[in-house]
Amino acid sequence: MPFGGEPPQLLKQRLLYQGRRFSFESSRLRLPNEQEGEWECIRHPGGALAVPVTPEGKLILLRQYRFTVQGRLLEFPAGTVEPSEGPEETIKREIEEETGYRAHRWRKLGEYFMAPGYSDEIIYAYLAEDLELLENPPGQDIDEDIETTLMTVEEVDRAIHSGDLADAKSISAFMLARPFLK
Repeated sequence: MPFGGEPPQLLKQRLLYQGRRFSFESSRLRLPNEQEGEWECIRHPGGALAVPVTPEGKLILLRQYRFTVQGRLLEFPAGTVEPSEGPEETIKREIEEETGYRAHRWRKLGEYFMAPGYSDEIIYAYLAEDLELLENPPGQDIDEDIETTLMTVEEVDRAIHSGDLADAKSISAFMLARPFLK
């Protein structure tokens, strides 16, 4: 992803927290205009997301419990990129674990930042087509509570506009996929 302009000068950096999936750091920077300040940032390895389309043209979404919002969110299958894999490997693994399907045709839709005001997390979005229902899917991780649901493109549109689908990464990916959906 291209960026423009002169980068700031890093004066000091402190790791405030190192977690299982992300870290939190504080940096003192001198901007190109010579102003100095403190910035905090969540460092995240990134995520991969798929908009899966069944042979019948239905989209596979998940209702997943999210601790941060204390409830279930409607979203497309996604997962954190592990250190040993790239985004393509991540989403191929996640779609099988979370939906029980394997995609045989992939199209990269794009990549985007989730919340660049405080995090470097980037999402790699894909369209997953030519799906095959697996006889023995690997199953969800033990820390996940997921229900799958099939929706038409129109139903997803309505869910976004009604607020039932309020997950930013899923809405962004759906908009990128929209020209390829019937």
